[in-house]
Amino acid sequence: MAEEEKREEKRYVGVKENLAYGFANAGQVFGYNLNSYFSLFFTKVFCIPQQAVSRMILFLGIWDTVNDPIMGGIIDKTRTRYGKLRPYLLIVPIPLAIATVMLFSGPIVMQDVKSTTAKIVYMYISYFVWELLYTLGDVPFWGLSSAISPLPSDRTRAISTARFISSLIGGLSTTLLVLLMDGSENDIISMSLPQVFCLISIISACFIICLFSLAGTQCKERVVQTVKDPSILAGFKVLVKNKPLLMIVVGNVLSTITAISGAFETYYYAEVINLNSLKILITLPGTIFGFATYLLIPKLQKRFDNRQIVFLNGIVRAIVSVIVFLIGMNYYNDFKVVVPLLLVQNLIFSFFNTVNMVIPTEMIADTIDYMEWKTGERNEGVSFSVLTFVSKLTGSVASSICTAILPIIGLTYKSVGSETVTVKGDNTDLYIWAFFTVIPYVLGLVSLIPYFFYDLTGKKLKRIRDDMAVRRVDNAKAVSGGASDE
Repeated sequence: MAEEEKREEKRYVGVKENLAYGFANAGQVFGYNLNSYFSLFFTKVFCIPQQAVSRMILFLGIWDTVNDPIMGGIIDKTRTRYGKLRPYLLIVPIPLAIATVMLFSGPIVMQDVKSTTAKIVYMYISYFVWELLYTLGDVPFWGLSSAISPLPSDRTRAISTARFISSLIGGLSTTLLVLLMDGSENDIISMSLPQVFCLISIISACFIICLFSLAGTQCKERVVQTVKDPSILAGFKVLVKNKPLLMIVVGNVLSTITAISGAFETYYYAEVINLNSLKILITLPGTIFGFATYLLIPKLQKRFDNRQIVFLNGIVRAIVSVIVFLIGMNYYNDFKVVVPLLLVQNLIFSFFNTVNMVIPTEMIADTIDYMEWKTGERNEGVSFSVLTFVSKLTGSVASSICTAILPIIGLTYKSVGSETVTVKGDNTDLYIWAFFTVIPYVLGLVSLIPYFFYDLTGKKLKRIRDDMAVRRVDNAKAVSGGASDE
């Protein structure tokens, strides 16, 4: 008992390493947050037909469902003196920075090209390369959250630090973007929308190189891997046998419905309110409040287990969304009504959004421990590839669905000379308000169903953690050149 208490008191990850992991996430997220503007960027800025954009985002989103787990399997098979995760984090930042600039510079690179087909080809290639490189960095980055320490408390601190700092810094990219977009469209600054997106991509590239690289240079892998070099196929077989992880996967896939709200949010501020930067006013109080939420997560976990927190998150957001829609359904373009209404909604959502950025990641780490307890092998690569591919899949599918729905509800774009003109139907604004506020959250309740079958809670989870703490001591003795406890 004394040894167990001593083990729990020891912290493997210091403040400096936690901060490095957090700032690395901020550098990565700074550029990736721009994906919420993909639909608007490709249709309105790059002037590519909506149907082509919708098909591309959906097609490459589906590709990610194959690409991410394959990459995860390759990572699990990797054995180097730097570990199996860090080598990728050392290599990826520079090519990812270049790919980010090339993706969002498309309208400038192709400005003299009249062929729509050529633009579509450029869109496919640049988007494919960008997503592939994000996979090469994202899967090992979140895998490191499990391997950075054998202690759940260390992992929670690392994940919380990463999410906190990325929220604080990573969100600045979209803040700057909407300010520059409004400045461009209202002739406040002498920049076109293509130039705005190009500038943001260059700034994002700098953040990727300077901050994301910290994950590979400043962080360690401390959870010792098995001596056996697993095959990629074996990794996938373990994944199929991991029932708790499969339940998380199914739940996250179903949550794609909820992600549609974020895709329509962009169009609400751009085309209904006609003021992109209003989003800053609406989200700022919630963002500030969300920072305090990180301090409340340990207290929340003392009262509820992770599965109960997931249920609470989905149900509260659905109830709030119905109330917001009903109050604003006749005033969705009235600033006096929607500003305070959306402020309150965002304050409530910010609490659960913050919790939702930590809890699922921690739950996946628990499923990795579960399979190591059950089979003797760890599969951070394959397991966390699930988190990354589902995240990208939900974003891609949501953007694709949103883009496909736009012409159905009457929103289209047409080129008039050198400018892009918005065309809307009689009820287009109301439909956008509904898809932004209520429809995704109510339908998204189906994503809670799989969690009824998730059982890594209570005494079972405690027994697994206690057994693994003892077993890892034996593993460390068996592996030459094992990870350091420092």
